[in-house]
Amino acid sequence: MLSSLLLALALPTSGAFAAPRHSSKVSASSTATTTKKAAVKKATKKKTTTKKKAATKKKAAKKKVTPKKVTPKALALPKAPVKSAAVQAVTRKTRLAAVFSAKSINYYPSNAGWSAMWTDFDAARIDADLAKAAELGADNVRVIIFPQSFGFPQPKAVYADRLRKFVSMADSHDLTVKFTLFDWWAGYQDAAGSAAWAKQVLAPYANDPRVLSVELKNEFDVTDTAAVAWVRKLIPAVRTAVPNMPLTLSVDGGAGAAGLARIKGSLTSTPLDFYDYHFYGNSERAHAEIRRAQAAVSPSPLVIGETGLSTAGNSEGGQAAFLARVFEAARTAGVKSVAPWTLFDFSQGAIPSNSQVSRIPAQYKFGLYRADGTAKPAAAVVRAAWAGQKLDNKVLDLGFESIEPASPWRPYLSEVGTAVRAKGEGRTGSLAVRFRQTGRSGTNVPSIRVSPIAPVTAGGRWHAEAWARGVDVTGTNEIALSWFDINDRWLGQTSSKQVAKGTSGWTRLTVDAVAPAGATSVQLHLKSGDNSGTVWFDDVSIS
Repeated sequence: MLSSLLLALALPTSGAFAAPRHSSKVSASSTATTTKKAAVKKATKKKTTTKKKAATKKKAAKKKVTPKKVTPKALALPKAPVKSAAVQAVTRKTRLAAVFSAKSINYYPSNAGWSAMWTDFDAARIDADLAKAAELGADNVRVIIFPQSFGFPQPKAVYADRLRKFVSMADSHDLTVKFTLFDWWAGYQDAAGSAAWAKQVLAPYANDPRVLSVELKNEFDVTDTAAVAWVRKLIPAVRTAVPNMPLTLSVDGGAGAAGLARIKGSLTSTPLDFYDYHFYGNSERAHAEIRRAQAAVSPSPLVIGETGLSTAGNSEGGQAAFLARVFEAARTAGVKSVAPWTLFDFSQGAIPSNSQVSRIPAQYKFGLYRADGTAKPAAAVVRAAWAGQKLDNKVLDLGFESIEPASPWRPYLSEVGTAVRAKGEGRTGSLAVRFRQTGRSGTNVPSIRVSPIAPVTAGGRWHAEAWARGVDVTGTNEIALSWFDINDRWLGQTSSKQVAKGTSGWTRLTVDAVAPAGATSVQLHLKSGDNSGTVWFDDVSIS
């Protein structure tokens, strides 16, 4: 979630709640109704069966039961309705198996993000949203539990009941749940109180198969010595309370693999069950970054608990391509669980106003769906990935037929040359891209660029092509493959032949190359510089 990376709420009444910090994430229906009705029917049937069993059990034990006196000082937290057979079957191993294959989605309602989800709890809206997530293909939802909302050091019964309702609603749509605790939190001086609070929140779900895992702290700051000392005490305390529950931590996108390695090194005496990687880096190099993260925690397993790109500063097509690259990179690396951040965009006012998060425009636009519930192109990518389909270059708009926001092509040096979409001028279809009257900047010329969905590794063979034509062409007009290493260092390029000077018809330009040593990404550029005439490009491919 955008939490740690999202600054914390500034609550002046308690030192336990973290002060706001800067975010690391700023870089990014009818079918649903049918699904919901089916889920409700299923839940109703389950409820009826459970009631009958409960009645039989109650009758048999009637004479043996002595009502307990409830002390008013202790809250009676709601217990999850779990069947006895299911309780016996739940182990940490079975939960971990589900974690590693989970089709997880990060979630807040579009009108109530972060802690507002709990303070302004809208069960009907949440139920509809979970139905939408299930219809998309999710089978797991991550939910973040805030001590400052739930009550600390004693959880409030009303919030514990809201959590129970959330888990039950998720289950009615065949969604399991992952818990994240202690977000927007800095009360590291009170490890005992933190452990007691966590035990009370988690106790009802100790052997509940609907809950898969617990992330003890979102985007943990391993450079904070007080936080490290705190979590070293928290892990064994929670293990004692819920021994069958897998435990994890995450780091923010900026800490990356190095942060994960440091967490593992700091917790050798209290190891975690798996590591949660939040990826907000350059998706062109996602495969190399994921491999680096795996190596940092090996032999411990890894999931990608958050990833995404905001459409506040990027196109919706760019967001779709970003997620396609990350899912494909994870698949190639053997990571089966990738969780997009987040299901919905947020409307103005949805993020608590006393948080700096609310003042960062990018945080409102990470959703697969817009705040009004309509789908962005990224939703189709995630649906395909969760359906087990291999993702390819179809999302790259290689024929330029998509409307502008749905295209992932990006300009380079647009101040000296701009490509526009020319309707009715395509080689095939309607559209092509057109450069006219371009200049240059030093040795560089303007272009538009895109990167493939498939990961890049050194020694791999690549082929790219595009069709081009020109009128009164001068200067440099070509296509080129540009190579980069994991640190975004340019390694060189391989170019095609030039578009003929003067006037020419549609001609195929091709480039074939082997990825150089150290290459982790490639960009395909369609270039036009020092051109006093006009050049068109269309029907691009890269493989």
